[in-house]
Amino acid sequence: MDPNRTAGSAEAAPGTSVGKIFAEMPLTRQHLKAGFALFFAFVIEAWEMLILSYVSTPIEAEFSVGPTSIGFLLSAMFFGMIPGALAWGWWVDRNGRKPACIISLGSYGVISALSALAPNYWMLWGLRFFSGIALAGILVTVFLYFEELVPVRYRGRATVFLAAGWPFGTLIAVGVSAGLLDVLGWRWVLFISSLSGLWALVVWKWAPESPYWAVRHGRIEQARAAVSWLSRGTIRPTGPLTMPEVSTQGTSGLRSRRLLVMTGVQAVINFSLSWGYWGLQTWLPGLLAQRGLSLPDSYAFIAISAVFMIPGYLAASWLTGRIGRKRVFLIFVFFGAVGGLTFAYSDSLVWLYVGNFMMSFFAQGAWGVWDTWLGEIYPTSSRGKGYSIGITAQRVANAVAPSMIGLLIAISVGFTPTVVFIEAFFLVALVFALALPETEGVELD
Repeated sequence: MDPNRTAGSAEAAPGTSVGKIFAEMPLTRQHLKAGFALFFAFVIEAWEMLILSYVSTPIEAEFSVGPTSIGFLLSAMFFGMIPGALAWGWWVDRNGRKPACIISLGSYGVISALSALAPNYWMLWGLRFFSGIALAGILVTVFLYFEELVPVRYRGRATVFLAAGWPFGTLIAVGVSAGLLDVLGWRWVLFISSLSGLWALVVWKWAPESPYWAVRHGRIEQARAAVSWLSRGTIRPTGPLTMPEVSTQGTSGLRSRRLLVMTGVQAVINFSLSWGYWGLQTWLPGLLAQRGLSLPDSYAFIAISAVFMIPGYLAASWLTGRIGRKRVFLIFVFFGAVGGLTFAYSDSLVWLYVGNFMMSFFAQGAWGVWDTWLGEIYPTSSRGKGYSIGITAQRVANAVAPSMIGLLIAISVGFTPTVVFIEAFFLVALVFALALPETEGVELD
């Protein structure tokens, strides 16, 4: 269909708000193209965040370091993401969603390729730190960007689908590591992973700038073009486009008392969810070894667990449009914690699988809803900054957890106490989520 056609077009009324346009917009093939571009950007995020965990054994041997140093190396990217997320949150609100994704992916690819050439432990650590700064742009931007491209009635379900990129990234990381590590070595594994930075070209081609952001910054023609493209010409705005005034936000966008409280709440939730998930995943091969699984068996275990994440996302996506973000999140976090405790107290391989599969299904479904819910709390003018604070809280947990869990393993605390300590943080997230409002079906402002 020609996006420039006029016959049969539904003209937006003068002064129509962008939120109203997206409330009436049909879902089109263009949304699917933009969604796939951003979906695989998140796949790359997961792939890169996990890949070093799966090649850490030969790195440990080559650089003659121990578990505590490897835990610190696994944390390097997350230390970089802490200042990176805050910087990108400000940048994406000021300069746009699309350039943030493109620059983030492209710069990550270059830095990650250099890390494959690192001559020693500290050079590798430093390059991983800077790749974290670069890649934080995707993590801050991709969900709020997609939310601002999708019709209101599809926003929750579609954005939870976007979160399903995590298990696909996990499977790619496992597949690349298992298939190439013994043949090519860890350096080639990192280099091949870095080539995913070329995906920035697909984002540039298939994802328009957010009309919400464009109107908020006075770029009306850019917003009109994006709306027309996304709707495949069925909506072609000719009059002024508007956004609600958010006068209570001040210059920082986060100065109202309500948003300050919600920002504190979401930061605790983000930290707790990340600790509960990442603290386990980064040391899963080592923890499984304590239950008698070899490294190949651990790869298989992780791969099968990743497959179980996918129906978790699908179930959460289906449910959020029916019972809302809040109920789905609370239910899934609760059962994710139950799965974690089952995993912790398992006395056989069967129960080890059952516990981890429950955790994979429910915890990742909860993450999918949360990634959607978080961005909807904030107005467009401060959505990037608000999201970046949550991402920063996640990265603090991600940075601290591997070293802390590595220390617990090094001093032989034991499998069950270590996993229970990790999973207790899910319950903290459950309690704090009770304070947040429901946002299912609400127009973005």
